[in-house]
Amino acid sequence: MDLTRAALDFRSDTVTRPTPGMRQAMAEAEVGDDVFGEDPSVRRLEERVAALFGREGALLVPSGTMANLLGIGLHCGRGDELVLERRTHSYSHEVGGAAALLGLSFHPLDSPDGLLSVPMVSRAIRPLDVHEPRTRLLVLENTANLCGGRVLPLPRLRELRAFTRERGLKLHLDGARIWNASIASGVPLSAWAAEVDSLCCCLSKGLGCPVGSLLVGDRADLERARVLRKMLGGGLRQAGVLAACGLWALDHHVERLAEDHATARALGEGLARVLDDRFRVQPPETNILLVHADTPETTRRAVELWNRLGVLCFSLGETSIRLVTHLDLPPGAAGEAVRRIAARPA
Repeated sequence: MDLTRAALDFRSDTVTRPTPGMRQAMAEAEVGDDVFGEDPSVRRLEERVAALFGREGALLVPSGTMANLLGIGLHCGRGDELVLERRTHSYSHEVGGAAALLGLSFHPLDSPDGLLSVPMVSRAIRPLDVHEPRTRLLVLENTANLCGGRVLPLPRLRELRAFTRERGLKLHLDGARIWNASIASGVPLSAWAAEVDSLCCCLSKGLGCPVGSLLVGDRADLERARVLRKMLGGGLRQAGVLAACGLWALDHHVERLAEDHATARALGEGLARVLDDRFRVQPPETNILLVHADTPETTRRAVELWNRLGVLCFSLGETSIRLVTHLDLPPGAAGEAVRRIAARPA
């Protein structure tokens, strides 16, 4: 590959294509009808993920959006309210599904760094009053995507877990990129899973699978979630070809996430050197890099120019640009992106 001519796709870690080994695993997968509970590859994936997180079970679903919707639906009834930070995926990027399909209301909070605290959540809890919805659920995200892939510190999660138990709330964790959080922090997956009622993890982001997420939790909850999955149209048949991708990724793509984090750091350090004072580079914690601009016009011009240069990215809001590293980027992608941008400043 001629790196100087290659398109460098930093738009998302969802743009990856199955690796040759993953495609081979798909071709050789044992399959059965998962709605009947008869797909051996799906069962192996669910059992393995449950063991990694130290929980009783896991349920394969088509998407992280569905996994979050199922997790929310386990803990809330129609008319209930859930609390979450405004940039949490369930509020910002899931089409209001909890409201439209489950009849719930959102109570979004604003946090400077995207991470909630006990005092913030405490102020959001509704009093018991016939005129107000019941506060039932706290939803957190790890890593916090729109905040630059921030890792939710385990001590903070434990504080929030103790508080929700005290106040009778449930806690669901959107762990779409919890693999990144674990690699970046050294905290095992089971430590986070022990502090929540349910969580989801995604196979099609950092792990490079073509599709799929899992809802993780207690066995009784997952049996209810299986019914809700079917109701939402998410029953799976011979899904072993997809489960095989997940099993392959768990063997080959988890530890290598550290490479994506290193690429994001190199990209951030390089851009901080070559961009002028209209830009501020937020140091990445994982594989998501945010570049903050001084005005919407600066943002628009930079994104348009960088895309023309083959450094593919997009804006988040009016004054932020997101770049995401992943396994499909060629070696040297960070340095080449910095070289192109330095040669043609916005």
